[in-house]
Amino acid sequence: MAEATLSGPQPIPRLPGVTPAALADLVRAVAVDVLTGRDLDTAALPAAATVERPRNPDHGDYATNLALQVAKKLGVPPRDLAGWLAEALTGRDGISAADVAGPGFINLRIAADAQGDIVRQVLTQGETYGHGDLMAGRRINLEFVSANPTGPLHLGGTRWAAVGDALGRVLTAQGGEVTREYYFNDAGAQIDRFVRSLLAAARGEAPPEDGYAGSYLSDVAAEVLRREPSALSLPDEERAELFREIGVNLMFDEIKQDLHNFRTDFDVYFHEDSLHKSGSVEKLVEQLKEKGHLYFEDNAWWLRTTEFGDDKDRVVIKSDGAPAYIAGDIAYFHDKRARGFDLCIYMLGADHHGYIARLKAAAAALEDDPDTVEVLIGQMVNLVSDGKPMRMSKRSGTIVTMNDLVDSVGVDAARYALTRSSANATIDIDLDLWSRRTNDNPVFYVQYAHARLASLARNAAELGLAVPGKDTALDLDLLDHPREGDLIRTIGEYPEILHKAADLREPHRIARYLEELASAYHKFYDACRILPMGDEEAGPLHTARLALCEATRQLLANGLGLLGVDAPERM
Repeated sequence: MAEATLSGPQPIPRLPGVTPAALADLVRAVAVDVLTGRDLDTAALPAAATVERPRNPDHGDYATNLALQVAKKLGVPPRDLAGWLAEALTGRDGISAADVAGPGFINLRIAADAQGDIVRQVLTQGETYGHGDLMAGRRINLEFVSANPTGPLHLGGTRWAAVGDALGRVLTAQGGEVTREYYFNDAGAQIDRFVRSLLAAARGEAPPEDGYAGSYLSDVAAEVLRREPSALSLPDEERAELFREIGVNLMFDEIKQDLHNFRTDFDVYFHEDSLHKSGSVEKLVEQLKEKGHLYFEDNAWWLRTTEFGDDKDRVVIKSDGAPAYIAGDIAYFHDKRARGFDLCIYMLGADHHGYIARLKAAAAALEDDPDTVEVLIGQMVNLVSDGKPMRMSKRSGTIVTMNDLVDSVGVDAARYALTRSSANATIDIDLDLWSRRTNDNPVFYVQYAHARLASLARNAAELGLAVPGKDTALDLDLLDHPREGDLIRTIGEYPEILHKAADLREPHRIARYLEELASAYHKFYDACRILPMGDEEAGPLHTARLALCEATRQLLANGLGLLGVDAPERM
């Protein structure tokens, strides 16, 4: 509403390079200026103008529908308003032309010098180009994977390893202080089942009916007996405790090593058992009783989660006196907040939808802000080979594992394949496709573009041409070929892509963008000669195009780095 009180034309910002966000700011500022000058209510304007690249390049470099959005509110014909805006935009900093199209769209064409500013920004900012402050000042606890140490990591945990690690990098690039945390479930019924399965394997028996299967159990059991040869002769409780302590640690060490090999490391490994041993769970349960948030029914203690938006109340202390899982969840959230985190992101599997309301209700019951809890749900991953789904792992016996995927396609392809799609969609990974070294393999396509650019730089050096840097004198106005413009505008979209990837918690946007960038580069390379031929002397255009190539290479490396994927210089 503040705009309605403006009494005269306001300063129009200089266009800081051609990015949709910068253009949107410019278009809105010009609109405020135009409406103010015509005594029209600037409060009708949206908080941000929409500026997009049209599908048909004949319609301009960018387009905005701002006139269509607000004309009715102002009582002005849309084409008239579009005409006023187009006239005011034409000749503004960085805009060479603005034309009215259709019922009231405004098509914008960008001046070559303004486009060139994008190249200069990338060369100047290097690895930090596109970084922002969306998450600045936020202390973020990002909990992901957190698989039970009862077997090798399955594909669901592998997906969260790739997506969670990439999201951590993206949030950090937007100014967040991110702590990557693994919640080590070393308490509860699943661990008991694992121990019983280990004991059966140690005796050479079949696993119990509710136990785990797979050759890994024999390996772990054999290692326990190697360390403690007399383990099977111990009394029942001592024997079970010994297999629990050694077996769980062995399994967890293997999981941590597999994750490290997958380029996913954690800042904190938090042990669930510590919450019970420290008395935190018991203490918080008593607090909730005192505040009236727990009630006793059917010999169990229930949390009134329905009062905070959950679909049903949850058992916190079971009828046998043992704490339910939610008891640990409550204590764990309380611990995170006590450590100073103002945003707690939980990345959970497809069967954990109920945890969204449950965790928010737990926060509310603790008289905390439910919005400090954010739950992301990931869907299933299926591996396909020779057109058929893979059902079982040789080692685990029941599930396909992280190592099955990595052994088939490598770490780069595995990480890229898992982060390329929205985490809330089920995906099929075709092992035949992702192991190919061809352009129909998305990660190869992007990595090949980077390697091609690195090779170009080496070829330039052989001709005595240095790769342009931030201090190189450049005449970037010369980059006026349509394919150069397409590539530059694609580069200019990266800051907004990165901003959205962080804001929406969707790192797959980075992968999809990189494929667009690689495509724009390959088309540019085919249309524009970059290096001098024969006895031709290098000129300003060669240098400008080399600068564009280096900016593209830098951005490909930046994006791949956020996904935890290598940017090779040779392939």
